[in-house]
Amino acid sequence: MLKRNLTVAIVLVACAFHSGAASAQTLSYADAVTKLADDCGADIQKLCKGLNLGNGRIADCLQQNAAKVSATCKGSLSTAFQSITQREHAQVSYKQVCQRDMSKSCSGIKGDGFVLACLVTKEKRVSKECNQVITDAGWR
Repeated sequence: MLKRNLTVAIVLVACAFHSGAASAQTLSYADAVTKLADDCGADIQKLCKGLNLGNGRIADCLQQNAAKVSATCKGSLSTAFQSITQREHAQVSYKQVCQRDMSKSCSGIKGDGFVLACLVTKEKRVSKECNQVITDAGWR
């Protein structure tokens, strides 16, 4: 239970630390939690020991102790935040980005899931931008 609460808190902390360039492939939420637990768990145990989880307390603690947070943890927080932000943006924008490909390669197919499956299946005929947004959204 403690490890689960710790990992949930770490995901919330990722929103507090962010910077740098976007990556070509995004992390899933599960992968982000695992990476943050591995890379920030010791910092949280050391700097925020005894602190109740929730309500942003872990994020606040790490921000207040930013000078003491390890470079590994800071880097992972930044990477996880960027990746999750990029994934969410791709999921929201894929219909707009892939509209032409949907019309050209998957016309007549009904249902978002079926259209997405069509685009994935016809990867070689789909634009580079559409393929990238599908990958960034975590659907490939």
